[in-house]
Amino acid sequence: MEATVYNQTGTEAKKITLPEHIFGLRWNSDLVHQVAVSMASSARHSIAHAKTRGEVRGGGKKPWQQKGTGRARHGSSRSPIWVGGGTTHGPRNDKNYDRKVNKKMKMKALFTILSRKFREGEVFFIDSVALKSAKTKDAVESLGTLAKISGFPTLKGKRANSMFIALGTSDQSMSRGLSNVGNISVEDCRNISVPAVLKYKTIVFIGPDEVLKTLGSKMDAPLAGKVAKPKALKKVKAAPKTKASKKVTA
Repeated sequence: MEATVYNQTGTEAKKITLPEHIFGLRWNSDLVHQVAVSMASSARHSIAHAKTRGEVRGGGKKPWQQKGTGRARHGSSRSPIWVGGGTTHGPRNDKNYDRKVNKKMKMKALFTILSRKFREGEVFFIDSVALKSAKTKDAVESLGTLAKISGFPTLKGKRANSMFIALGTSDQSMSRGLSNVGNISVEDCRNISVPAVLKYKTIVFIGPDEVLKTLGSKMDAPLAGKVAKPKALKKVKAAPKTKASKKVTA
């Protein structure tokens, strides 16, 4: 499996061989959905918070005596059925929405999405991009020269032409220059994730050699580690033999 690497002017620079386990996987919608929903749930921060009857102010005194008034018995005016009382089963900001997802599942889902985007022509490899300065104008002009590439999006629209740029090596000029562009996100390749590649339509890798090395290390990381040796079974001591009782004959 080969891919074309372009230079900053939009012309072909060279060809690279892509690993099959990253850009040649079959589409697995169930896996991608499970990982995407789980990661979105884990990133959720609950803000809404309703106080219970134990957290609202007041209600320390019994409203009226238990018997003899003809009215219903009440122990506190801050009961959920009273005006100004606590809330029953309301939203809480201490609720935990975390969902566990195995590292292998995350990597497999990420590579599955990259494989599909590569087949659909939404993944591009750029050799390097050098900016004159860290200004938005210079960064946009540099990306404008890449429009010569067939299928490369322009920066006119925000929804259809959203772009995620993954850097093989950190580049502060590129990150600062494109920080003001709403439909573009610039991150190091080691920070690429399933929500990022799903949010943006086009994926641009700058520095393919470092990118492939980083992606390969992400796949090897979950598989690294020593295999736990099975614990040896403890020998069970045999029960001591007891002397047989003698039969008493009449």
